[in-house]
Amino acid sequence: MVNIAIDGPAGAGKSTVARGAAKALGYIYVDTGALYRTVALYVLQNGHNVHDSERVKAALADIRIELKFVGGVQRVYLNGRDVSEEIRTPEVSMGASAVAALPCVREFLFEQQRRIAREKNCIMDGRDIGTVVLPDAQVKVFLTASAEERARRRYREDVLFEEVLRDVQERDYNDSHRAVAPLKQAEDAVLLDTTGITLEESVSRLIQCIKERSQ
Repeated sequence: MVNIAIDGPAGAGKSTVARGAAKALGYIYVDTGALYRTVALYVLQNGHNVHDSERVKAALADIRIELKFVGGVQRVYLNGRDVSEEIRTPEVSMGASAVAALPCVREFLFEQQRRIAREKNCIMDGRDIGTVVLPDAQVKVFLTASAEERARRRYREDVLFEEVLRDVQERDYNDSHRAVAPLKQAEDAVLLDTTGITLEESVSRLIQCIKERSQ
């Protein structure tokens, strides 16, 4: 199997760019962040604190996550229910950052991610794919953009830009300073900065990188 590992901070466009490249190359796209978001969704919906490791660990026994690929598009199911849209709220996003710092959650999801990579040619994105989950991936890319650029992409008229920027910077700090599998660029990863370029250009550059390094 051919595995492509893409890491990078929140809002860098990893999911969108990786999905576009996967479609062009005929690979399965795996958004591992969706797995952590799904855990966070369950924890929040059941009134638990996402920072309480004991509560979260106990909740894992009641969580069943399935990834289904329909026409190459990933859908996420929580205990048999499609939650692909529900997991995209800002509250769940911050909750995902919190639960991702818990060793019990990372262990819970680790084997599921590796199993997919063993079975399919895939492009997998997240925070620790090239460093922890798929350290032997044929191609590793660290996809990023400036904090200001990422905040602009998430900005909505009903929210102050400064608030969005603070959220982005807080998420960056939490992801890069957690004790378990912090966000960082793998030593053998290619840096792809999407600041100031279009989505189409980003996808094109990723595809070019994959082709060059997988030959």
